[in-house]
Amino acid sequence: MSRTFTLDEAQDLLPVLESLLRTSIDAKKLIESSEAELQALAHRIFLNGGMSLNVVQIARRKAEREKALQKIKDAMSEIDAMGVQVKDLDIGLLDFPCEVDGQVVLLCWKLGEKAITHWHGVSEGFAGRKPINERISRAKRAN
Repeated sequence: MSRTFTLDEAQDLLPVLESLLRTSIDAKKLIESSEAELQALAHRIFLNGGMSLNVVQIARRKAEREKALQKIKDAMSEIDAMGVQVKDLDIGLLDFPCEVDGQVVLLCWKLGEKAITHWHGVSEGFAGRKPINERISRAKRAN
């Protein structure tokens, strides 16, 4: 079985995870804006039947995009290595496997939430989120 977390352990990771998510989301926005810029440029070239380009500027933009892509890969690898599951990068949605009474459930947290306050079953997903109750909050580490 993969790593499981108690509510407190998952909660303690939030500052680090928030930082990694924000880095990834910012990098993703940079990639999307460079993609849009390069597509617009390709369209202009097509419409004009060719044109002279600032190849240095284009190369710099492509290098920035590659660097941003690597930042995302590194951040996702780091989160994955902790045992935390990234469910949706766009909204910063994470799940933490937690063993409760011999069954694995997922503690669920979304970027912007002050604390982990919800959970759902493994097959339920975000739509099945329920408020954390005492059974979840008192679950201890399984040995």
